[in-house]
Amino acid sequence: MVGRVYAAAIGRCSRDVRFGACAHRHRPGVGLDATHPSYSRDLRPDVPLESITLAYVRNLLDEKTGGGVSMVGSRAALYAAVLLASTLIAVLVPFATVDAADPVFVGAGDIASCSRTQDEATAKLLDAITGVVFTAGDNAYEKGTATEYATCYGPTWGRHKSRTRPVPGNHEYETPGASGYYGYFGSLAGDPAKGYYSFDIGAWHAVMLNSNCSSVGGCGATSAQNRWLRSDLDAHPSACTIAVWHHPRFTSTRSTPDGLTLPLWKTLYDHGAEIIINGHRHQYERFAAQTPDGTASPDGIREFVVGTGGISLVGFSGVMRNSQVRNSKTFGVLKLTLHSSSYDFSFIPIAGQTFRDSGSGDCHGKPST
Repeated sequence: MVGRVYAAAIGRCSRDVRFGACAHRHRPGVGLDATHPSYSRDLRPDVPLESITLAYVRNLLDEKTGGGVSMVGSRAALYAAVLLASTLIAVLVPFATVDAADPVFVGAGDIASCSRTQDEATAKLLDAITGVVFTAGDNAYEKGTATEYATCYGPTWGRHKSRTRPVPGNHEYETPGASGYYGYFGSLAGDPAKGYYSFDIGAWHAVMLNSNCSSVGGCGATSAQNRWLRSDLDAHPSACTIAVWHHPRFTSTRSTPDGLTLPLWKTLYDHGAEIIINGHRHQYERFAAQTPDGTASPDGIREFVVGTGGISLVGFSGVMRNSQVRNSKTFGVLKLTLHSSSYDFSFIPIAGQTFRDSGSGDCHGKPST
């Protein structure tokens, strides 16, 4: 009898194309959307899948036994109910999150000061954006002290501390050992002797580096940081990689690229990285994909300079090769939506300002030559 009840339930489930009888918890934007032919508008998104499934099993057993109390109360019926409910939950729950939103990576650098208000304005942007928050250094002015983090950064961007993945800037190291920064962020900032670490975000691998090179044993080809970076990327051969640190190699505030982080650029390029995000320069700039020496290439890395978190903005002194977009009058954040093999980007301004920048790109993996 158990087998017949169980088989009847599975058969009923598989024949109902709306999945209503199986209590599949479809909602617009989750699993099947409202335009899908299999979407049932009379389903109950407010009721847990497990509860609906068990209710269906009880109804089925009543139908098979004519509502007889003795059968419903039997051990065989209970066994059938548990077995069927467990199977349906295991089969159907994964489909409820098939179309879950791709992860978001959002932030800026050069952020908080107790003498300014623009950091509160950019923090309000974060209030309305889900995802992982990054900081690109110089997070708390003037010296990144414990007091400045607690009283200037804390009330604004600190609202999102638990979901923040930071890197330090040069202002953090104006306090010996960047102790204010490491004390505030704790384990979120990595090993205080290094300040570099990595994590996965969706299908992407993110590396957070420390461009205060003299404070961490250098950034050269044989430095501990670059050796770690090479090993980390070897261990995480993702098709999509993003890196964040403070000082940009390419910026239209210079006439030539900064050579300090060239070895990090080379390692990332050799491993097929897509994006580098920097701060330090108090402006927004986007570059075309390029090689470490500054040659435009579809296999290259796109660099964003996003020093727009709240500290006073500074103009450009020229236009560096491969610079595509520049703005030095707008505070805001860079939002990246990270798809499995591509990304969308959007610069979002604070309230009252209008400059925007947006676009997309594909993950390309290691260079072809």
